[in-house]
Amino acid sequence: MKIIRARHLGMCFGVRDAIALALRQSAREPVTILGELVHNETVNADLRKRGVEIQTRLEAVATLSVMITAHGASERTRRWVKERGFQVTEATCPLVQFAHDAIRQLVRDGFHPVIIGKRDHVEVRGMTDDLAEYDVVLDADDVLSLARRPRYGIAAQTTQPMERVEQLVKMIRQRFPQSEVRFTDTVCQSTKLRQIAAIELARQCDVVVVIGGARSNNTRELAETCGRFCDRTFHVQSAADLNPAWLHHAETVGITAGTSTPDHVIDEVEQCLVEWTQKVQVYEAAV
Repeated sequence: MKIIRARHLGMCFGVRDAIALALRQSAREPVTILGELVHNETVNADLRKRGVEIQTRLEAVATLSVMITAHGASERTRRWVKERGFQVTEATCPLVQFAHDAIRQLVRDGFHPVIIGKRDHVEVRGMTDDLAEYDVVLDADDVLSLARRPRYGIAAQTTQPMERVEQLVKMIRQRFPQSEVRFTDTVCQSTKLRQIAAIELARQCDVVVVIGGARSNNTRELAETCGRFCDRTFHVQSAADLNPAWLHHAETVGITAGTSTPDHVIDEVEQCLVEWTQKVQVYEAAV
């Protein structure tokens, strides 16, 4: 039995930088992150152990310094925090900020903004909260519900699969052939690379283990993508979630991980799989 890693997997630079910033800020003064810094409980638990506070409600914040998460926030939210006397530290991923800037530019140029993404995701809320009007689409039914407009400006949540984004842009163009449609690609490069690598991995594996937070959108998307090419795809948050039964009759096991998954968690999952693989091989040889 062989265990292989995807060519691209795990924590991206935006997440690493956000974590480092939170730890540096916490070393200088008490700081509270307004929401989860990233959607990975291992990361957030480690931050709490190191003295970083995490609160979802501003009313519960007991520190003067407040940090915006890597997922970003609207200007309205930033003003609201500052007006209440807090000092704001920015941990927004630069590629999320690029998406915000792209949407603002589309609106300035006279396009009705359409965001491809999950309506209730914190990143999408940050992208839309400053807009007077907008639409969020995630599937064909959402496109069919769009009202006719002369100009559509399309951007995407940074962790959406590029294949889905391209399909929905194409659908909008086909549904409104008389309208001007401008698409600005805001899917981050880390997401693209991990999606491509996940497909390559799943095509050659009997089992794929996808590692990442249960609420991590990009990890769920990786698992969904792998599941299209490998029926035995499993999403775990840590080695504790693994099941040795998954390895039965498997010759090749693949590992990939979302952009907020720490390296040590990937290593622990791989080590557990290696140990189980050796046990399975001994058992099968004995039989």
